[in-house]
Amino acid sequence: VRLAAQAARGRRGKLTMVDKANVLEASRLWRSVSARVMQAEFPEVKYDVVLVDAMAMHLLSRPGDFDVIVTENLFGDILTDEASMLAGSMGMLPSASLAGAPELGTRCIGLYEPIHGSAPDIAGQDKANPIATILSLAMMFRYSFAKPQIADRIETAVRAVLKSGKRTGDIALPGEAVIGTKAMGDAIVASLHT
Repeated sequence: VRLAAQAARGRRGKLTMVDKANVLEASRLWRSVSARVMQAEFPEVKYDVVLVDAMAMHLLSRPGDFDVIVTENLFGDILTDEASMLAGSMGMLPSASLAGAPELGTRCIGLYEPIHGSAPDIAGQDKANPIATILSLAMMFRYSFAKPQIADRIETAVRAVLKSGKRTGDIALPGEAVIGTKAMGDAIVASLHT
C-alpha cells in the first residue's frame, strides 16, 4: 500500500484499493490496515476502496477514473489480465511483485515479468509481443536499481516505436503490417540509441 501510495503521489495523486471485504475476513483486515496507512502517511492522496467484482465492471466501463490500483495477488492477477485488453493485449503490460515498500528512488527486491508469464504456447515462433517484458525491465530499473532515468528512456523508446506504427500480431488492426518478436525488440533497442 505504501509503494502504491508513493506511486500515486508521483502521478495523479489517486489510489484505488480493491478488496472483497463484504465476504472475506482477510480483505476486512487489508481494508482497515490500508485505511490507517493512507490516513496517517498519505493524507494528500485521494483514496478510494472498490469491491473486486465492481472493479471488474468499472475498469472496462470507465478506465479513465483510475490511475494506481493496489490489491492482493489473486485479484490483481485477474484485473491485470482484464485491463490488458484496454491496452490491446496481454503483451503490453509489465508487472512487479515487490518485497517491502521502499521510498521511490531507493532499491527493493522484486520479481518482474509480463502479466502473461512466459507464453510457452508461442515460444520460438517469433509471435510474442516483447513490450511487456521490456517494460518489466523498465520497472526493474525504477524500483530495484533506483535508476528512474533509465526506466524513463526505455518507456520513451517503447512509446516512440508504437507511435511509428510498428505492431506485433496481437496489437495490429486488420490490414496493418505485422512484425515479429525480434523485429519489435530490435526497433525498441534502436529507438533507445537515438
